[in-house]
Amino acid sequence: MFVIKRTEDNPILVPTRDHHWEASATFNMSPVKRGRSIYGLYRAISSKDSLRTPDQISTIGIAKSSDGLHFEDRRQFIKPSEGWERFGCEDPRVTFFEGRYYIFYTALSMYPFRAEGIKVAVAVTRDLKSVNERHLVTPFNAKAMTLFPERIDGKVTAIFSAHTDSPPAKMAIVQTKSVNDLWSPAFWEKWHGEIDKHVVDPRRTPQDHVEVGAAPIKTKHGWLLIYSHIEHYFSSENARPQFGIEAVLLDLKDPRKIIGRTRGPFLVPEEPYELSGHVPNIVFPSGALLEDETLTIYYGASDTTTCSARVNVSDLVSTISVATGSRYRFQRFEGNPIITPDRNHSWESKATFNPAAVQLGGRIHILYRALSNDNTSTIGYAASVDGVKITERLSEPVYVPREDFETKKIEGVNSGCEDPRISKIGRDLYMCYTAYDGVGPPRVAVTSIREKDFLSRRWSWSKAELITPKGIDDKDACIFPEKIGGKYLIFHRIGTDICA
Repeated sequence: MFVIKRTEDNPILVPTRDHHWEASATFNMSPVKRGRSIYGLYRAISSKDSLRTPDQISTIGIAKSSDGLHFEDRRQFIKPSEGWERFGCEDPRVTFFEGRYYIFYTALSMYPFRAEGIKVAVAVTRDLKSVNERHLVTPFNAKAMTLFPERIDGKVTAIFSAHTDSPPAKMAIVQTKSVNDLWSPAFWEKWHGEIDKHVVDPRRTPQDHVEVGAAPIKTKHGWLLIYSHIEHYFSSENARPQFGIEAVLLDLKDPRKIIGRTRGPFLVPEEPYELSGHVPNIVFPSGALLEDETLTIYYGASDTTTCSARVNVSDLVSTISVATGSRYRFQRFEGNPIITPDRNHSWESKATFNPAAVQLGGRIHILYRALSNDNTSTIGYAASVDGVKITERLSEPVYVPREDFETKKIEGVNSGCEDPRISKIGRDLYMCYTAYDGVGPPRVAVTSIREKDFLSRRWSWSKAELITPKGIDDKDACIFPEKIGGKYLIFHRIGTDICA
């Protein structure tokens, strides 16, 4: 299991009107370390100029940072100088390899933009101060190329996305003995004739689209690749493309082999700066830096700003690796379901679900929501020694609607005592539950019982009290089992927000 956290300083790079070439957008940063400094290369979109076509152009800027979050000394680094990039230079990916920095980027040679004019180019620099050489790389439509930071089996290795604008798009590996082959048309003609031998395919459905994000990072388990996974990108239905950031683990000796992967996006557009901008609802990974155990992922937000997020690399890799993932992920019990409706008991004949659990006296005590055929919810009891194999289950509910605010007002509708959560505080057990009368909004109620009565099956619950103000839709509450800062803390859900 792993947790990804957005940087509190997000966005970490924003457009500035002080420079016309980066006045509209600054995003998709690719970072690289040089000495004690971190340099970020990024795509910049200019202010509008009605005298040129198109009226905005993308170039590549560079900025310097001491901490990877605060960048200064911003300057334009790569701008169109060749015919094959006359309409823009986009989305750099930089790798330090054998003494030089290789910056692959998307070169635009045609306007209006179309597939045959969107190709990969490379700029080479020794010191990140000036470009020493540049070349057109792919003779066909492609984007998002990046070098691995070292040779694999003696070969220069790169990964990129081919035919991104002329589907079907393919993420693919390219290997050669000489880096110069990467800008040889003859080399690419042979490689492209066997493209299917080189494909790395992390898609879940044919309608998905994937693009390389950051340069691969070497770990003991494999090459870690952060990439863009766009769901429903080629869907013929009205499903909106969903941009997400994911990770895949590639074999150290043969990077065409996937040996681990995330099961879904770990970052999707949620924050205001990701939902609104030049192109809204986009998070797009473009770089990553590893410092000790912390992996910092750089991404573009809404094609407007640069942001970052952090994750423990060992947690991430161990979770997605086929070799270790089972130890880091929850596993469903093979004997599920452990509690099912019982037609012999009318009060739990329709559904038994959403359980709470507490460990007391060497056993796991389970309180679960039970639903009758007339849609009244009560709370049932079961017990287990190991938490999954039920050893005891009572034939009557241990808690039923008692107060007016949870008593059914309209026949047949949902009502009652729903979704319990139980906490032990001192010698008492406190149960939060959702109280609903079928008319007003559901609200949170709390009751309690002495531990000794609970264990003796004397269900002498205290009078329930509503803790939710009138008129507020409130559910899913739980009380922390000890005070924090001298006060009891309650988590609960109002609408779609988790509150405390």
